[in-house]
Amino acid sequence: MYVINGIAYAGEMKPEIKVVGVRPLDNHRLWIRFNTGETKTFDFTPLLNKTAYKPLSDINVFKGVYIDYGVAVWNDGEIDISPEYLYEKGITCEGIVA
Repeated sequence: MYVINGIAYAGEMKPEIKVVGVRPLDNHRLWIRFNTGETKTFDFTPLLNKTAYKPLSDINVFKGVYIDYGVAVWNDGEIDISPEYLYEKGITCEGIVA
């Protein structure tokens, strides 16, 4: 149990996940470093058919990824993806540096 602002929550408090480093890789993949110190790769290909992410099919747009307040974003913040999703679905890449 943990308490935030006088409200008790069950379970253990999970640390807030933030992106602190991101690099575009070949084949619509991202290399990501999280505030936990972990690094992962994430394959964006399965998401490119979703309306929100279609602009990222253009590799030049995809390569424009940057971090805004701990979130990977594109197109001046018009497109983003949650750090938690990247963390959960990403593949750990120990020893790999982009």
